[in-house]
Amino acid sequence: MGKFDGILICTDLDGTLLRGDGTVSRENREAIEYFKEEGGRFTFITGRMPFYASVFYDAVKPNAPIGCVNGGGLYDYAEQRYIWTLPMNEDPVELIRCVDQKFPDVGIQVNTFYKTYFCKENVTMERFRKTTGLENLIGDYTSVEEPIAKILFGCEDGEEILELEQTLRSHPLAERFDFIRSERTLFEILPRGIGKHRAIEKLSEHLGIDPSKTIAVGDYDNDVAMLRAAGVGIAVANASPAARAAADRITVSNEEHAIARVICDVRDGYLL
Repeated sequence: MGKFDGILICTDLDGTLLRGDGTVSRENREAIEYFKEEGGRFTFITGRMPFYASVFYDAVKPNAPIGCVNGGGLYDYAEQRYIWTLPMNEDPVELIRCVDQKFPDVGIQVNTFYKTYFCKENVTMERFRKTTGLENLIGDYTSVEEPIAKILFGCEDGEEILELEQTLRSHPLAERFDFIRSERTLFEILPRGIGKHRAIEKLSEHLGIDPSKTIAVGDYDNDVAMLRAAGVGIAVANASPAARAAADRITVSNEEHAIARVICDVRDGYLL
């Protein structure tokens, strides 16, 4: 019997597990190894597709499937396959067209579960490719035939992203989809009912873990539902106001080895 048997920790990546330079600290890596050796299940839930999260998988070696596409899929790296997905059942083309026409400077990308199509270029999309290492797979958003996981819009102007959000949320078709602001410069259309909370719910069910023994750690608005759904939701000190308000606890910042602190708190009986 290990100290952490039956416990699942799910963390966000950017701003939570990762430091500002995009790396995982030695303290976090060592604490995660200890947690796994003592029977705990550890993974991350991210907005990324699994194919450009592999560097982070290699850094911490999760011993559970990862949540990806902002909760729209669970991916088992060991078996190199999705074990669960929820694609869009509604056609998002009218919403995309609305943004395309009203916000000509906003970049557009369509994500299927296996490919990312860059449908309108701008500085944000160019930076996205450099950060993720994705190829510049150009496609027309009206002609994607594969099941769609999410739509992503990008713009360096945060105020324009806010205006875009208001436009989409007031669209006649808005009730058929969900929306999330995943970063200051990014806004996404998701299938109705999708969010990181679905990933943690499906994952605990898949692993046979009591939902009350789940811990979620995050920092931004797209982590809010996950923080609320977990047995214990923890926001890092650098979290957005919405994430802090949704959390049960506040821990140290992502620059202060937040995941290591959480694991120590579980070990010492301060959580669960």
